[in-house]
Amino acid sequence: MSAEFLSRSPDETRRCAREFAARLRPGERLSLAGELGAGKTEFMRGITEFFNCDEQLSSPTFPLFNIYQGEAEGEEVTLHHFDLYRINSLAELEAIGFDEYLCSAYLSVVEWAEKFPEYADLYTARVFLEDIGDESRRIVIDCR
Repeated sequence: MSAEFLSRSPDETRRCAREFAARLRPGERLSLAGELGAGKTEFMRGITEFFNCDEQLSSPTFPLFNIYQGEAEGEEVTLHHFDLYRINSLAELEAIGFDEYLCSAYLSVVEWAEKFPEYADLYTARVFLEDIGDESRRIVIDCR
């Protein structure tokens, strides 16, 4: 399944992400791609809002990896959030335990996943965000 959306504001980007998050299940792996400022963190914020863990969200650019605890439909949800922007090699990626976390039973969201095409086949969904000016974003969601 592939779908394209036009967002005209950060609020609309988060709303799109909340609607998408309603379809996510534990063990799924989501790739978020797009240039700096394209809206990846806003999209992630929408996902954490859906799972009621948005107060925990911070961009993981410096810590590289965050774990959020939330819930959906009365069930506890663990969400792994990676930001690979500052990771420059497979060795660095492996050193943070990326393989184990990504392939766990928990939901994983990976920003800048495209930097490591070796993992491309593991993602169950891909989201591409593009800044098209005036706070507008083109959001393309591709699910397997």
